[in-house]
Amino acid sequence: MNIAILSRGPDLYSTKRLVEAGEAQGHKMRIIDHTRCSVVVEQGNPTLHYEGAVLNNIDAIIPRIGSSVTFYGASVVRQFEMMGVFSANPSQAIVRSRDKLRTIQVLSKARVGMPKTVFARSGADIKDIIKSVGGTPVVIKLLEGTQGLGVVLAETRKAAQSVIEAFYSLKTNILVQEFISEAEGTDIRAFIVNGRVVGGMRRQAPEGEFRSNLHRGGIGERVELTEQEKTTALTAAKALGLNIAGVDLLPSSRGPLVLEVNSSPGLEGIEGVTGEDIAEEIIYYVASKAGQDNRDKVGV
Repeated sequence: MNIAILSRGPDLYSTKRLVEAGEAQGHKMRIIDHTRCSVVVEQGNPTLHYEGAVLNNIDAIIPRIGSSVTFYGASVVRQFEMMGVFSANPSQAIVRSRDKLRTIQVLSKARVGMPKTVFARSGADIKDIIKSVGGTPVVIKLLEGTQGLGVVLAETRKAAQSVIEAFYSLKTNILVQEFISEAEGTDIRAFIVNGRVVGGMRRQAPEGEFRSNLHRGGIGERVELTEQEKTTALTAAKALGLNIAGVDLLPSSRGPLVLEVNSSPGLEGIEGVTGEDIAEEIIYYVASKAGQDNRDKVGV
């Protein structure tokens, strides 16, 4: 089977591991920089051009779309879908999950636990915004932030007001979120493939830091998720339409709360901590699903 990985970083750990796992299973793997693809829209004949040639003979794609190019990357994934190519994550699910506000709105409707969150465009009543999430401390997030960047903990009302006013003055969209003190700087990453949790790790923030991201110096350890944590993570991924996802959970007194859902979760941290071959799981899923889709098309 011909499988393409949409990635701008051929030397990134996740990309290389997917190539290795695919080749080990006998597939022909190809890395395509989605930002260099041209989407050709024609009546009844959607095509993609790459490096001066028409892209064809691809059975499945694994999107590794960076947040900075979500719009263009998703349009390329959508074009592959229109061409009848299976995508590990649907284009619409990628777009949905990249919008933090839309994500929490979808999860709220699915009755998934999450920290109380306020989205407001005006700072006219900052006191009410802070009160709505239970008072300080509060977490203030940029809608476009990733890997813990653009996340600020404001421990007092005065600090919160200063940060919120500063962001509003820059006309930046932010979320103000409840601070879960009992989490004590820890969260849990559940890695999901095809409706199953295939790996879990607990991340602990370094001393003096509340963000537990490994990119921010957090320390990870393997963990077996509870049934409630599994159910919460799986429900979140399903609600967003993601087949492959990294779901970050915060432990709280009212149960696990979804912090974030990532449509292109990295493999280095989870594989290093758990010892699981997550890349192999992804390739098995993609190959089996794409193979089924192809059989369905020819009526087998």
